[in-house]
Amino acid sequence: MEAQRAEDPSLDHDNPLAEVFEDQINAADLVVLNKTDLLDAAQLDAVEQDIRSHAPRPVQIVRATEGKVDPAVLLGIGAAAESDLAARPSHHDAEDGEHEHDDFESFVVVVPEQPTLDQFLTLLQNTARSFDVLRMKGFAAVAGKPMRLAVQGVGSRFRHEFDRPLSAGAERTGRIVVIGQKGLDASAIASALAGHLAT
Repeated sequence: MEAQRAEDPSLDHDNPLAEVFEDQINAADLVVLNKTDLLDAAQLDAVEQDIRSHAPRPVQIVRATEGKVDPAVLLGIGAAAESDLAARPSHHDAEDGEHEHDDFESFVVVVPEQPTLDQFLTLLQNTARSFDVLRMKGFAAVAGKPMRLAVQGVGSRFRHEFDRPLSAGAERTGRIVVIGQKGLDASAIASALAGHLAT
């Protein structure tokens, strides 16, 4: 097997999430650690230590909640990363300059008007768990609600808000973008989100 891996680099390309993590850490001078409100101090310290242990150089780590970071922190840090690209290797630096970016796929599922908010959130969570979906985001209409429901989720954790009025007489279907590793069963996921496989 080792001989095969030496001859065919694609055989090592079997964990795209780990590779994306390593690529980002290898290139980073600043890491924004989001959703810090979900962890306690000890857990946050452990996550930061893990990040630092993988980084090839010292990195600044900024803790954030709901993605809120002062733009001044993100802009003008003077890292000049572009002058140090050789020290920032990537799994995606193929020798021939090409790399197949087909580890992930996405598609849009049209969903009908939902009977209740809670039922829809449960449906999204069950679908994400059943099909190993990485992310879902989009919008839907909920029966009796004049506002559009916006949802976004990572794994089976979802956030939602009613973000804007739906026009009177407008079609009350929604659209959900589904993102995952290549090989998702799009047909089965569409059926699940249509409520046919809800549990």
